[in-house]
Amino acid sequence: MDRVRDAMVSDPPMLGGDATAQEAGEALQRPEVRVLFVRDDDRRLLGVVTRKTLVREVVAAGRDPRSTRLREIVEVPQNTVGSELPLDEAFRFLEEQDLDRVAVLEEGRLVGVLSRAVLQRRLAEDEPPVEPLEV
Repeated sequence: MDRVRDAMVSDPPMLGGDATAQEAGEALQRPEVRVLFVRDDDRRLLGVVTRKTLVREVVAAGRDPRSTRLREIVEVPQNTVGSELPLDEAFRFLEEQDLDRVAVLEEGRLVGVLSRAVLQRRLAEDEPPVEPLEV
């Protein structure tokens, strides 16, 4: 049975908690990066930063993006999954929680990210072909 580890992206976009909001803004300019995972020195997940986080916590708050550290503005994720969770359970979880992606942890350390879109494709590939009906 396939596990989350088999379908996750093992190198998600991440920065350390000491990185600045300016650095996060630069990383989030890339269209394929929608969320940055923020970790401590031991790769323990501190939380996430999105464009929305930067607008709310830095721009609207009048903070200097060059001196604001990500650990000060990080949003703690409400949901994470373990790398050994079966893929079908992970898919149900993402559907139930209406999540596009979720951090994958092992012993509190960030090891990847699981995307619902990637997971849907992966599960579709694993399904046996449908036999045509005889008419």
